[in-house]
Amino acid sequence: MEIKFGLISSDSHGQLGKDAYTRRMSEQKWGEKIPHLVEVLEDKFPFPVERWMVNGEIQGGNVCNCPTAMKERGYYPQRWEEVPLEVYDPARRLEALDRDRVDGEVLFPNGPGGTFFYGDPEFELDCVRAYNDALAEFRRASDRFIPLAAVPYMSPIETIVGEVERAVRSGHMGINLLADPSVAVPGLKNLSDSFWQPLWNVCQDMGVGIHLHASAGLAGKLSLPQWKGYTRRQSHCVSTLRNFCTATQFVPYLIFSGMLDKFPRLNWIFAETGLGWVSSVLEACDGEWEKRHLWTEGILTRPSDLFRRQIYVDFWFETVGIQLRDCIGVDNILWESDFPHITSTYPNSWNAVEHSLAGVSTADREKVLFRNAARLYRLI
Repeated sequence: MEIKFGLISSDSHGQLGKDAYTRRMSEQKWGEKIPHLVEVLEDKFPFPVERWMVNGEIQGGNVCNCPTAMKERGYYPQRWEEVPLEVYDPARRLEALDRDRVDGEVLFPNGPGGTFFYGDPEFELDCVRAYNDALAEFRRASDRFIPLAAVPYMSPIETIVGEVERAVRSGHMGINLLADPSVAVPGLKNLSDSFWQPLWNVCQDMGVGIHLHASAGLAGKLSLPQWKGYTRRQSHCVSTLRNFCTATQFVPYLIFSGMLDKFPRLNWIFAETGLGWVSSVLEACDGEWEKRHLWTEGILTRPSDLFRRQIYVDFWFETVGIQLRDCIGVDNILWESDFPHITSTYPNSWNAVEHSLAGVSTADREKVLFRNAARLYRLI
């Protein structure tokens, strides 16, 4: 990848086209279960709207989560023709990157995509394959796109590993996982289970990282009951502030379970969680390690050193977290734009950058803005 602007987003969202699944899944086999758009009537709109239908179920809310790409920022499109081409067309999306002066972006899911839990492992597998193939087209269009593969959670581990290997061959540069699949579907294995070790082995060997986005599926489990007095905007603010709660528990698990030492070349990336929590977690882990002599129980390396060897975190607006960069590890910090979601810095990402990095040295700026990401994804 050519670095022209000096900025790589470690968390953006790749929207698939409206026919991404219908073009790739067998109509004879799956019929109306295939993810596709349908027209429906909703009381709050005076006109017919479009919604995604998956497995015969209407997916509510909007037709595409892209409010910062709209002319009226904050508006969620209700019909597909309202969705800007720069959200789902790779060539036009490159124009949006240039407009924002961003060199490249890591592509997390934009619905429907990522998970397909409808009680049928075969249907899930076909959806995942279609999703991975469609998202890989971004990479084929330009090396500025860094797609992350979905996995078929309900399949045997051999099938999961095979799909990840296939996705990486087609251009994917990491995988996106739930923090605890057993919460989503009873009977699935927690990531601590030995069931997943063949996947960790193959990801380590291929040099692709494990990504957990925001709460990674645990927001409901880690949240207080929603107060009904919030306005819509207040409610969104509260919901985003809980995103780091999963990471504060998952990082100690990675450290004290011995996972990082079992797979010392496997990277873990926490997206849309911010930085402020990291120094507290690392100090606590180091303190417990020292106080309880945990090196005598197999944790031979200081927790903060393990973190800096294998774990990455990101930011998009923080200043205090940046001031703690040496405590966190300046080589482990990435930047994100979150395009095209509501929190996105687009189209003025460099304003956000300058706000967060005021007074930061050139060397450290370059690391967190693009060099760390370039190293992690082997871009240059």
